[in-house]
Amino acid sequence: MAFMTWDAAFNVNVPDIDRQHQKLIELVNRLHDAMKNGQGQDAVGRIINELIDYTTYHFSTEETYMAKVEFPSRMRHKIVHQQFVDKVLEFKKSFEQNSVCLSMKVMDFLKDWVRTHIQTMDKQYAPATVRA
Repeated sequence: MAFMTWDAAFNVNVPDIDRQHQKLIELVNRLHDAMKNGQGQDAVGRIINELIDYTTYHFSTEETYMAKVEFPSRMRHKIVHQQFVDKVLEFKKSFEQNSVCLSMKVMDFLKDWVRTHIQTMDKQYAPATVRA
C-alpha cells in the first residue's frame, strides 16, 4: 500500500495543478519506499533532489497562476512555499552529513504538509484560477 494516496479530496480542479500534485505525492511515495527498503544513500539522495527540484517547479507554477488572477493571499502563499523548500533543504543537508537518516518523522512531515497545504491553501486560490 502506498504511503500517501491520491484521492478526490486533493482535487483543486485546475488540471495542471492536479497533475503536479499527483507527481508530488508520487515523489513522497518513492522517497518513503526507498527509505523503507533500505536503498543506499545515493538512491535516496537522488529522490530528495528530485523532490526539491519538482517542488520548486510546482510552486513556481502555482505562484504564476496566483499572480495572473491577482490572488490576494499570494505573498503569504509564496512565503509558505519557501518555508517548505527551506525545511526540505535542511533535511537534505542533515541527510548528506549523515547526522540524521530519513525517519518516519520526516516522512510524516512531508505527507502532512502536502496534504494540508493542498486541502487548505491551494483550494483557496484554485477557484479564482478556474474563473480566469
